[in-house]
Amino acid sequence: MPGQNTGLAERKPTARSRVSNGSDLLPGIDGRSTTARRYRDILAALASDQGGPERLSEARAQLCRRFAALAVQAEAIEAALARGEAIDLPTHALLSSTLVRIATRLGIDRRAKEIAPLLHDYLAEKAGERVAAPAGEAA
Repeated sequence: MPGQNTGLAERKPTARSRVSNGSDLLPGIDGRSTTARRYRDILAALASDQGGPERLSEARAQLCRRFAALAVQAEAIEAALARGEAIDLPTHALLSSTLVRIATRLGIDRRAKEIAPLLHDYLAEKAGERVAAPAGEAA
């Protein structure tokens, strides 16, 4: 019905969570631990592979976050294995399988980030400026 309030009105940035604003990586996390830094590095790499964080839908951003969290967990298990410790193979297998499913959804190919203007557009624009310059003036 027209004029009905859907509750999806634009909110002020101050009315959003610190995670939504990008001020915090995760709620209540300092971000300086080795695990938090590794999580952030993986998340940034995934976002870059997807064409940059500004091109991510919220659903894709959430998939990237889940992938980064699971990847950190898998790396911790693999580090224990490398130290000669016993690991929980079913847990590692489940993490690996879930990572494959998320990667399938995200795509494992890199997406080019759009850089404006494209070179041929820039050159065409510059060539047009030279042609359009009044007689007797240098372009």
